[in-house]
Amino acid sequence: MPQDTPASFDQELETRLVRYAAIDSQSDANSPTSPSTTCQFDMLRLLEAELKEIGAQDVELTEYGTVLATIPATAEGPTIGFLAHVDTAPQFNATGVKPRVIKGYNGGDITYPDNPALVLSPAEYPYLAEKQGHDIITASGTTLLGGDDKAGVAIIMTAAKHLLQNPDIKHGPIRIAFTPDEEIGRGVAKALPKDLAADFAYTFDGGEVGEIVYETFSADGAEITVKGVSIHPGQAKDKLVNAIHLASKIIQTLPQSVMTPEVTDGTEGFIHATDMVGGSSEMKITLILRDFEREGLAEKGEIVRKVCDAVAATEPRAEITCEITPQYRNMRYWLEKDMTPVDLARTACRKLGIEPISVPIRGGTDGSRLTEMGVPTPNLFTGMQNIHGPLEWISVQDMAVATKLCLELASLASDTEKQDG
Repeated sequence: MPQDTPASFDQELETRLVRYAAIDSQSDANSPTSPSTTCQFDMLRLLEAELKEIGAQDVELTEYGTVLATIPATAEGPTIGFLAHVDTAPQFNATGVKPRVIKGYNGGDITYPDNPALVLSPAEYPYLAEKQGHDIITASGTTLLGGDDKAGVAIIMTAAKHLLQNPDIKHGPIRIAFTPDEEIGRGVAKALPKDLAADFAYTFDGGEVGEIVYETFSADGAEITVKGVSIHPGQAKDKLVNAIHLASKIIQTLPQSVMTPEVTDGTEGFIHATDMVGGSSEMKITLILRDFEREGLAEKGEIVRKVCDAVAATEPRAEITCEITPQYRNMRYWLEKDMTPVDLARTACRKLGIEPISVPIRGGTDGSRLTEMGVPTPNLFTGMQNIHGPLEWISVQDMAVATKLCLELASLASDTEKQDG
C-alpha cells in the first residue's frame, strides 16, 4: 500500500455514495441526445465542481458529456486513466432513490422500509453472508441503489482527493473520466480515447473484491421493423395485414428454450428481446445479441435475420427489415496481446493481500469500447452486488479496499517504470 494511506476511507466513501445515489441520473436508450438524459448533468456538473474544489487540474465537462481531469505526476511513470460512469440503469426505477446505511450488518435478512415484502437474504446471496460487521448500503425498496456505478465514482473521487492532498506519494500522471450513458452502450465518444490521453486505463465498475476483468461479452443490437397494411377493420377482409401478428410470429420463432438469458450462463451467449412497441400497422422489436466470440455473435445475428426472412415469406404484402448494429467487442481480443495493465492490477491486489479473480463477465463496460479503440482498459471491482434492481447493495468496506487498490495502482505503475528504466 502507498505510504501514508489511511487505514480506512469508510466515512468519506459512505458520505459520497449516499450523496451521489440520491441524484437521479438514469440514462434512456430511446433518446438521441448525448448524454441521453438531462438529469445526468446534475451528476456531471457536481463532479466537475468537486474535482476543481479538491485541486485537480485540466477539469472540463466536454461537449459529449464526459468530465475529464488530471492529477499531476509526482514521479516518472505512464499515464493511467481511472474511469466510472454516472448514469444508472434504465431497467428499473431510479427516481427518488433513498439510500440507507446499515451499520455493522448483523448477518441476518435485510428488509426494506418502503417495500416490506422485499427481503435480501444471505441464504440466497452468499456473498452477503461474508459481510457480517460491514456497513451495508441499500436503497429503500422501490428503486435501485445506483451503486452501479456511483460506487466507482465515489472510489475514484476519494482516491483522487487523497493523492492531491499527499503529493509525497509517488505516481505518474493520472487522468480521470466520468462518462454518461454506459448502461445503454453509448458511454465512449469517438473523441474520448484521444482526450483521455492515457497509456492504459481502468474502469471501476466490477463486483466482488478481487475481481479483475479482461474478458467481456461481444455485443450487437438488433432492431426489427414490421410494416403491415392498415385499413378499417370493417373492410379488412383479404386486405389488412396486422403487424402485431407478424411481430408475434417473429418472437415465437426465435429461440426460447435455448439461447435466451434466462436459460444460459457461463460462456454461453444469447438473443434477448428487450422491447416490442407499436400497433397493427407497424411494430418495432428491439433485441440485444451477446456472445464471447465474434463467430458466435455473427451466428446469432444470422438467426435473427433468417427468422425475419421466414416470417416475411408467409406474408409478401408486409415489409420486414432487420438492422444489426455493432455495440462493443470482447476486450480480451486486444488485452491478451499485452497483459501489462491486467498483470499490474493483479500485482496491486496481491500487495493488498487479496487474491485476484478473473472470470469472463456476462456484460460489458466502457472499457470494452476503449480497449477496442486503442486504450487497454480492464475492469476492477467496487463491491457492488445485485445491480439493476431493488436488491442492489454494497459494502462500504469493500469500496475502501477498491480505493486502496486505486492508490496502489498509481504508485506501482511509477515503480514499474523505474524498474523498467
